[in-house]
Amino acid sequence: MPAPTVLMGAVAYDPKVVTIWEGFRTWLRGRGLDFDFVLYSHYERQVEDLLAGRIDAAWNSPLAWVRAERLATANGTAVRALTMRDTDQDLTSVVVVRADSPVRQIADLTGRVVAVGAVDSPQATLIPLDHLAAAGVAVDVRRFDVGVGLHGDHIGGERDAARALVAGEVDAACMIDANHLAFVQEGTLPPESTRIVAQTARYDHCNMTVRVPESDGVRLFGTLLLGMSYADPQVRPLLDLEGLTAWREGRTTGYDALADAVDTSGFYSLDGRVTATDYRP
Repeated sequence: MPAPTVLMGAVAYDPKVVTIWEGFRTWLRGRGLDFDFVLYSHYERQVEDLLAGRIDAAWNSPLAWVRAERLATANGTAVRALTMRDTDQDLTSVVVVRADSPVRQIADLTGRVVAVGAVDSPQATLIPLDHLAAAGVAVDVRRFDVGVGLHGDHIGGERDAARALVAGEVDAACMIDANHLAFVQEGTLPPESTRIVAQTARYDHCNMTVRVPESDGVRLFGTLLLGMSYADPQVRPLLDLEGLTAWREGRTTGYDALADAVDTSGFYSLDGRVTATDYRP
């Protein structure tokens, strides 16, 4: 009997994506799954190919998940989150100012210049801007469109927003909480040079999206991912590159804030069409 098969899509936001999934492919094939992957230059085509059945699974950004779910519902089908990384759960975004800024609370940002990441970044643009709007704070947005189509996975725009803050070109910058720490560690933000004045509610990030019902190959794929151990010397370097210590069961309870932001900004329609007028992946 032939081995069950899975063809997965991943977006090539960084050269390490190839290293990661080539390594995972070897490990998965060694455990009876005929696994392969294809790379995409942006998430929109990946989502469309998943719904069209051209791939079996999509390693999706949170924004890609929102679109996949809406397209599936509009088509009378369904998708689900098969797995996600432990580091994809319960994240927040922050709005950061310089330590010497007169801004002390979120309301003080009214009328000020706030830097954000790329137009399609959930963590550095859509979610924090919706958080500010929900608080009744109107700001002048300065956007850094780096890696458009990669849904914020290429954090160049987020990093440029932080640099603009340090340079005094803007009054505040939006970023995911983990990157606030990372930017200090790498030197983009000098130590003790910034303060957090606003923080969003918790939300979830990427997931492995699959169509329902699932094939035998997809079910085995999920089982094998969940069985990966950080103690396994073959996969530990790959897990480090992918930024996790364990795969978790997928959940979709952490995407409400992003779905609200998508509706507020008009990024996607309710049936999954791309409706953002200034978005060209």
